[in-house]
Amino acid sequence: MTTFDSLWSGILDVGQDRNTRGYRRYAWSDADLTLREWFGGCAAERGMTAEEDRNGNLWAWWLPEGWTGEPHDAFVTGSHLDSVPDGGAFDGPLGVVSGFAAVDLVRQRGVEPAVPVAVVAFSDEEGARFGVACVGSQLSTGALDADRARSLRDIDGITLAEAMTSAGRDPRHLGVDETLTDRVGVYVELHVEQGRALDLVDRPLAVASAIWPHGRWEFTFDGQANHAGTTRMADRRDPMLAFASAVQTARACAVEHDAVATFGKVLASPNGTNAIPSRVRAWLDARAADEPTLSRLVGKIRAEAEKHAAEGGLALEVETESVTPIVQFPPGPRARLLRTLQHLGDLPVLPTQAGHDAGILSARVPTAMLFVRNPTGISHSPEEYAEPGDCVQGAQALADVMADWTTA
Repeated sequence: MTTFDSLWSGILDVGQDRNTRGYRRYAWSDADLTLREWFGGCAAERGMTAEEDRNGNLWAWWLPEGWTGEPHDAFVTGSHLDSVPDGGAFDGPLGVVSGFAAVDLVRQRGVEPAVPVAVVAFSDEEGARFGVACVGSQLSTGALDADRARSLRDIDGITLAEAMTSAGRDPRHLGVDETLTDRVGVYVELHVEQGRALDLVDRPLAVASAIWPHGRWEFTFDGQANHAGTTRMADRRDPMLAFASAVQTARACAVEHDAVATFGKVLASPNGTNAIPSRVRAWLDARAADEPTLSRLVGKIRAEAEKHAAEGGLALEVETESVTPIVQFPPGPRARLLRTLQHLGDLPVLPTQAGHDAGILSARVPTAMLFVRNPTGISHSPEEYAEPGDCVQGAQALADVMADWTTA
């Protein structure tokens, strides 16, 4: 069994639903706390110093022999451990496991780093519980206000502050990490591909060029609850109709703009089979190749939703939960990755439509990304997959990059 296989097998059962076989690893849940313990154990087994920062992000430090004082200019790699509802095994954990595996591989080669090395697991990247993605990295960079973060609520009305307190953390400490730019010399995130580009060109690895701008918007359609059987169709103020029209509009507009748009989360009240709903809350996820296109796309979806709401005698409120601008990964780190990995041939350089912590951190520190082939292209699903051989090759490539960056 390879180092990668041993690490991977240690978390395969954590947070997995027996029926769907998907993962439910939500921020500050029991599964999340178990994964945090696993992370600390991996660090301890390697003699690395583990810490949890003020925002719940986990760090495992490998300091050069004789190093004194705080780490700085470090080579940092990792990803996240949380999941979307019924997500796949690879999105996030692949990068963290590969980070520890790369440390082992570099050590096996007898390499002693000249600068600190860290493996990081950022907190609540998916935003599945509290509705905002990349909470840990956004807080650290100042992209997310601490007061807003503390007040975020899950579907049960529990705030992030309450969840952290229940988990034994102090939410009063949330906020900008002033040490981030000093400690991180470069952040290289390895991630499973969330599309089929590599499969179509038969390549196991790629380097990222950019992340599409993207965002989340909450649409709340307010109508009138009533009896599903006795209320005349002409007398109904049914918010589900306007919502259904918005779903169709989102798809048509996305195709028109060469973009993507999805209503993937819906809450209906009172949610009874024989009751016309009084309210429908729905969350739009929209992404486009550039920011003007994204703005036009969401604007058109909103305008059409307002039109349908007015026709149905409904009230509509649209709240912007988050918007992340386009990220162009800096050419310097990307060129160095390609140069270091040239023994693997000409690696594809691809943009991604998915958001990542690397994109958030890019505003403060140099960043780069490696992708591992996903032969099905399916992600955020139990069917998400990467071949074991590709995963091992990804960890080996990350070790090559780590060795190059820390000994130059």
